[in-house]
Amino acid sequence: MSTQSRVKLIDGKAAAARVLAEVSSEVSQLHGLGIQPALAVVLVGSDPASQVYVRNKVMRAEETGIRSIEHRLPADTAETALLELIERLNADPEVNGILVQLPLPLHIDEHRVLQAIDPLKDVDGFHAENVGGLSQGREVLTPCTPAGCLRLLQDSYGELAGKHAVVIGRSNIVGKPMAALLLQAHCSVTVVHSRSSNLRELCRQADIVVAAVGRPRLVDANWLKPGAVVIDVGINRIEQDGRSRLVGDVDFDSALGVVSAITPVPGGVGPMTIAYLMKNTLAAARLQHRTLISQPQLSEASCPSIS
Repeated sequence: MSTQSRVKLIDGKAAAARVLAEVSSEVSQLHGLGIQPALAVVLVGSDPASQVYVRNKVMRAEETGIRSIEHRLPADTAETALLELIERLNADPEVNGILVQLPLPLHIDEHRVLQAIDPLKDVDGFHAENVGGLSQGREVLTPCTPAGCLRLLQDSYGELAGKHAVVIGRSNIVGKPMAALLLQAHCSVTVVHSRSSNLRELCRQADIVVAAVGRPRLVDANWLKPGAVVIDVGINRIEQDGRSRLVGDVDFDSALGVVSAITPVPGGVGPMTIAYLMKNTLAAARLQHRTLISQPQLSEASCPSIS
C-alpha cells in the first residue's frame, strides 16, 4: 500500500452535514418550546464574494429551521445608519444572532461596528467580551472557523490532550482563537508567524498543524513531521496552466507523502464555518431563552468551542 493511500482526507462537507443535522434536531426541540431561533444577516454593498457567502448562510439557516432575516444596504450607507440598525437588532427579542458580513466599505469603522453587536447575539464571536471570555475558558460564542477546525480535529484525531499543535498565523479571526481552543483541549500550543525564527523547524515538531496565513502552498512536506494531522484554513486563488483554481496554505500534493490526515481545499474547513455559524445561532438562542430551557441543555449547546 502506498503512503498516499494511507492518508486520511478529512471531509469537511460530511462533517458539516453532521453538525447541521445536530443543529436541526436541537432547533426542532426549541420549536417545541415555542422558540424560533433567528439570524439577522447584514450585507453592506454588492461585493460578489460577500453576496455568495450571504446566500449560502441563508440557505443553511433555512435548512436547519433557523429563521433568516436579511438586511441588504447600499455601499454608501453611512456608518451611523448601520450602527442604528444594529441597535434595533440588539433590542429585538425575535433576533437571536447578528452577523455583519465582512469586509465593510472603507468609510465604515469595522471595529466600531463589531463592538456594537450585543455579545449574546455576536454569532461571529468577534466582540471583545467574547474574545476575552474565550481566552479565560468561559462559555462564550466562539469564532466559527476555529470552532469548526477543532471539531474536525476531534472527529479525526480523537483525544487531543498532550498533543503539540502549531498554529501558523496570528489573526484575530482564526489564529489567536484557534490557539485558545487548542489550549482548552489541553494541547501544547505554539503560534508562529511572519516574525518567527526557525519557523519550519518549529512546524516539524508538531503533531497538529493549523495553517491560517493566507499564502498559497507555503507549507510543504519539509515543514511537516511524519504522521502529523494538518488543518488547512487557507483559501487562495491562483492561476495555473491558464486556469484559475483554489489552493490552501499547504502544498497538498507534497504533504500527502508525509501526513496521516489533511483537509483538502476546497471541501475541508470551508463548509464547517457556515455549519458553526448555525451552531452559534442555536447557542445564542439558548442563552437568551435560558429561563425556558433546562440547565443541562443550555450547558451542552451554549459553548460551541467544546462541542
